[in-house]
Amino acid sequence: MKNMNLPFRALLNSLGVLAYTSLIAAFLSNGERIFGSQDNHFLIPAVMLMLLVLSATITGALVLGKPVLLYMENKKSEALKLFFYTIGFMAAIMVIAMGCLALLR
Repeated sequence: MKNMNLPFRALLNSLGVLAYTSLIAAFLSNGERIFGSQDNHFLIPAVMLMLLVLSATITGALVLGKPVLLYMENKKSEALKLFFYTIGFMAAIMVIAMGCLALLR
């Protein structure tokens, strides 16, 4: 993998995390509209915990998948760069999102 591709791949990974978390947020925001009111139903906590595990797996794969593969191929420098580029892009996306929220307030 060329070093020039690392920032682009990190950006794509970060945008993937943004897209996935946005879909989950939209789903959770509309949960009552989709499923109706569920009073004291024991499945709700189980489903939420399963969603948490699934979300951690998906976002973990997006953030750590390729860096781990690169690390295993003895491309440690590229693996670390990709990981930190991804974290940097995610931090930038968070700052932009929080700025938008502050402006919309």
